[in-house]
Amino acid sequence: MHSPIQPMPSTCPPPDLPLLLGQPTTYPERYDPTLLCPLPRAPKRAELGVGATLPFLGADLWTAYELSWLNARGKPQLAIAHFTVPCETPQLIESKSFKLYLNSYNQSVFDSAEAVQQRLRLDLTEALWRGSERSGGVGVRLLRPAQFGQERLQALEGLSLDRLDVECSDYQPAPQLLQADTSQAVVQEVLTSDLLKSNCPVTGQPDWASVQIAYSGAPIDQAGLLRYLVSFRQHTGFHEQCVERIYQDIWQRCRPLKLSVYARYTRRGGLDINPWRCSHPQQPPEPVRTARQ
Repeated sequence: MHSPIQPMPSTCPPPDLPLLLGQPTTYPERYDPTLLCPLPRAPKRAELGVGATLPFLGADLWTAYELSWLNARGKPQLAIAHFTVPCETPQLIESKSFKLYLNSYNQSVFDSAEAVQQRLRLDLTEALWRGSERSGGVGVRLLRPAQFGQERLQALEGLSLDRLDVECSDYQPAPQLLQADTSQAVVQEVLTSDLLKSNCPVTGQPDWASVQIAYSGAPIDQAGLLRYLVSFRQHTGFHEQCVERIYQDIWQRCRPLKLSVYARYTRRGGLDINPWRCSHPQQPPEPVRTARQ
C-alpha cells in the first residue's frame, strides 16, 4: 500500500535533448512520477507576442480513459480521469510522458481511489508549476465504473461553419483571412467547425479537432473564419499552442468585445487534450465527448 509520498524530482531530459514523444518506449511496471516531462509554455507564446501577463484566461481540459491500479487485494481498479490545468501554469506536460506516467499506476497498489486522486494532483501540480515563483492547483476528478454513464456524447453547440461551400488554398495559419464588419451592429454568435487539423511538431502525426468560437462584437466574416481554421491543416504545433494562436489572431484581427475559443481534439493513447481560452471570467465548458473522441 502507498503511504503519502512527497513529489519527486523529474528525470525528464533538458530541452535540447530528445523528448519521449516519438522515441522507442519501455513501459513502466510501477508508479513513477519522474516520467512526467514538463515543457515551458513561454517560447511559443513569445512567438505570438504574449508575455508574462497573459491576454486570456482559460484551461487545458484533459481526459484519461486508460487509468487503472491495484487495490490492497491485487484486484485491478478502473477510472476515467478529468484534469483541469490552468493556462497560467508555466509548464505544460508532454503528452507521451503523461501517458507513460499514468501507465505506471497499472501494477501499483493504492489504498483507495481517493489516494490515487491525491497522488495525481500532487505530482501534476509539482510538474506544471515547476520553476515558478507562483503556486497553484490542478483539478483532478475520477469517475468510477458506476459513474461511466455520466459521460455525455454530443457535438459542440453552435452554428456549423462547415455548411459553407468555400474555396480553400491556404494550409499554413493565415490570419489575413479574418475580418469583421465594424459597420454592422454588435452580434453574439457561437460558431463551430469539425475541420480543424494540425500536426504534432515532434512526430508529424495529424491532430484532429472540433472547435467552438463564441464571441460578441462586430460580425465576423464566417467564410473567412472557416478558411482560416482550414489553414492550420499543415501547421505543426501542440494543441494548446494552436488554440492560443487562434484566439490571438481572432482577438487582434476582429476586435471582439468578448471571445472564447474551445477545441476538443481526438484522443491518442487514451488521452484527449481540450484547450479553452477566453477573454472574461466564466465557468469552464462541461467535459462532453464528441463523436470522434
